[in-house]
Amino acid sequence: MNNTKKLALGGLLTGLVAIATMVINIPMPGTGGYIHLGDSMIYLTAILFGWKFGALAGGIGSALANILSGFGQWAPFTLIIKGLMGLIIGKVAYNGTEDTEIKAKHILGVLVGATWMIIGYYFAEGIMVGSLIVPLQSISWNVIQSLMGAVIAFPVLFTLLKTEVLNDLDIEG
Repeated sequence: MNNTKKLALGGLLTGLVAIATMVINIPMPGTGGYIHLGDSMIYLTAILFGWKFGALAGGIGSALANILSGFGQWAPFTLIIKGLMGLIIGKVAYNGTEDTEIKAKHILGVLVGATWMIIGYYFAEGIMVGSLIVPLQSISWNVIQSLMGAVIAFPVLFTLLKTEVLNDLDIEG
């Protein structure tokens, strides 16, 4: 894939992460965060296109969504946390377009990436509120968000892997 196509694909994936994060936006009680569907797009991006696309689309798309949704105070943390989440998932789960079914590495990648996200936001909130006790309440909400992302991502992933739509893409993650 040439650089122009990679740039276009990266922009599209970043936009999908941002839009999925902003479309359904449920504030978390007692925190400055919110539950959203953006994680599903990060999971799909990292699994299908690799760690580079996962890191860039996850970090930039999620931080952009924070800024555009009025949660700009979270954007620097989100850029790092979601960027590393996409990187982790891509490193663990990506295997090019050779996979035609969901494999254990896909699930493992999402579990490891989601665990990083939960830990990352725990410490980010701890920094923001000046306490490591207050953010304990947000752990369950971040688990719910991660699970919602997986519930959406895996049926879409299964469907995409069963079609030939990805076969024509020459992606090197």
